[in-house]
Amino acid sequence: MNTAVMIISAVLSVGIIVYMLLKKMDITISLFLMGILLMLVAVAMGNGIAINNFIETGIKWLDPIKAIGDTFKSGLSSYGFTILVLGGYTMYMSHIGANDVTVSLLTKPIKRIKSPYILVPVVFLIGNLLSLVVPSASNLAIILLATLYPVLRKAGMSSLTAAGIIATTATVMPTPIGSDNVAIAGELANTVQYAGMSSAEYVFRYHAIVSIPTLLFMAVIHFFWQKICDNRLTAEQKSYDQAAVPQSKEITGGALYKTIYGILPMLPIIILLAVFALNSFAGSNINLGVEVVSIVSFIIAVLCEIIKNRSGKVALDGAGKFFTGMGNAMPVVSLTVAATAFVTGLNSIGLINMLNDAMVGLKGTGMGFVLPLILVGFTVLIVILSGSGTSVFFALVPLMLPLSEAAGISVFAVSVPMGLAGNLLRAVSPVAAVIMIVSGTVKKSPLEIVKRTSAPMIAGTIFMFVLSMIVFL
Repeated sequence: MNTAVMIISAVLSVGIIVYMLLKKMDITISLFLMGILLMLVAVAMGNGIAINNFIETGIKWLDPIKAIGDTFKSGLSSYGFTILVLGGYTMYMSHIGANDVTVSLLTKPIKRIKSPYILVPVVFLIGNLLSLVVPSASNLAIILLATLYPVLRKAGMSSLTAAGIIATTATVMPTPIGSDNVAIAGELANTVQYAGMSSAEYVFRYHAIVSIPTLLFMAVIHFFWQKICDNRLTAEQKSYDQAAVPQSKEITGGALYKTIYGILPMLPIIILLAVFALNSFAGSNINLGVEVVSIVSFIIAVLCEIIKNRSGKVALDGAGKFFTGMGNAMPVVSLTVAATAFVTGLNSIGLINMLNDAMVGLKGTGMGFVLPLILVGFTVLIVILSGSGTSVFFALVPLMLPLSEAAGISVFAVSVPMGLAGNLLRAVSPVAAVIMIVSGTVKKSPLEIVKRTSAPMIAGTIFMFVLSMIVFL
């Protein structure tokens, strides 16, 4: 009886979440609601709440609410705080104009390239490099539409090709300050096997092995796909496309200003990379987390602002944007907590134990790719429907290690393809924020933009999955 209730509850909960996504309901609230309902079902079945060392309230029907509070507290004390600090630093970099300076400096060489199709892979790779500075796909698209899009149009690139590239600039660049990488590294760091793992170690040792070749492969696909699509445009479409070329946003300031402020957005990554290199090759034992280097970089940036403005008051007033940014990042933390609550609900009704038993049956059969394939397939479905590239990833972070151990495969064979698939296929969803922003700016329909992004992103997803299986299985 309990098995039937468990399966029906799990199927219904997933179905309701998919329905809510189709109705454009908030993904965070949807996950919270389903998580609480599943925990209530578990209580009715006589099961406990599936949280380690969970202390009951004494009123069993209130235990799911307490579980939400406990999850929030544990999340905020670990990876949640890191995500908040990163949100603050990103907001401050935007406030002082450093992000615009970095984008301007990195895209300046593009103006010397006259062939629009040679520009395609170059801009795609540079755009992904810029996602290290501006990790939000939507925010990066807004900046590039203001600064880079006019340059590409003046070089003779069609509006749809330029739009397709800009919509795919924030994909799978290996960055230790990405919230998804911070979350999985934080989860692994709490285990005996991967104790103390930093996001830098996760990204540079495992993520980059797959993501960098995938980026290069997609750059090549972009080149051929955009050329094919442009050749299919009618003469009337081409004539209309050349009618208006927008003006680019100019960045003013001296060489010293541009150099320093161009470096500031990338300073946390530069420090993390230096620490990783020292620990790996010089035998050092430096332990600096993402939140530490971000706060150090913030202090340096404030000092730069004091010198630039020659006023401590002006600089310190602007520094408050850091805390505004932390507040703006709270929805990301809430999403991770909501995802964990949903998984806790599934675990409480016994579904995870059933999956573990099923995965145990795969050991030694040569079918280790089945688990990653199922999870990537589930990711594809939710990303296309919701436009969120990380919601499924956050939901399954707590399960990746136990499921991979049950299947007898490396946890990286699960975490790497899942994380990459979500970030790649976001640009294929017509309801994704980045697609809506790009389509609105260039005055094309979301489906026209998706047509330009689909081939490179789908090909990249297949390539990275195969490569992940070769590397990690």
